[in-house]
Amino acid sequence: MREIVLDVETTGLNFNAGDRVIEVGCVELFNHIPTGKTLQFYCSVEKKIEASAQKIHGLSNEFLSTHPTFEEQVQKLLDFIKEDTLIIHNAEFDKGFINNELTILKKPHLKNNIIDTVPLARKILNSRIANLDYLCRRFSIDLSERNLHGALLDSHLLADVYLELKGGKQFSMNLKQPKKEDHNLRAKTKKNKLSFVKIKPNEKEILEHKLAIKQIKKSLWEKIDY
Repeated sequence: MREIVLDVETTGLNFNAGDRVIEVGCVELFNHIPTGKTLQFYCSVEKKIEASAQKIHGLSNEFLSTHPTFEEQVQKLLDFIKEDTLIIHNAEFDKGFINNELTILKKPHLKNNIIDTVPLARKILNSRIANLDYLCRRFSIDLSERNLHGALLDSHLLADVYLELKGGKQFSMNLKQPKKEDHNLRAKTKKNKLSFVKIKPNEKEILEHKLAIKQIKKSLWEKIDY
């Protein structure tokens, strides 16, 4: 299962007043594990960045002027997110801004399934407070690099928060798409509950497993000797 954690930075808070997307950041998850694949880009815009917004993300029109426009980079965003589920904090804001950019370019709006981590966090933690800083502190996620907001940095932080909300980073250890023979094996085992099939992993599978658990803090898997 592929999911994309997504965040944007903007010139202000209201795209209906002409505010635009100036940074996009994405982090890929596969079966609730970060794959290391990311996407990040800045966008030059004619709209002047509001002072209040600049204090949050630190981006200036002068800096952005050296980068391509959203229009010149939109295809790599669409190619990266594909039709997979998007994980967004306060989804209406980010989705609204991206769809506004697509409207300007006369392109279809996003049709991806979206998981908004704000209501998800409020439901799971039974808390009215659900901003990203609070959630990171709640789960002891390092915020030392977050002096300013950044789309890619915030996507990495949100990925960690989302995985904690889903039960922690050990939620899934399945790194590969199941093969057809794997489905047949599970069906056979389910049909005859007294039949057990012992599967011995090969060296490549063991290596992939060890690399995966290195991403998990204080994992019990590390105590298992192969």
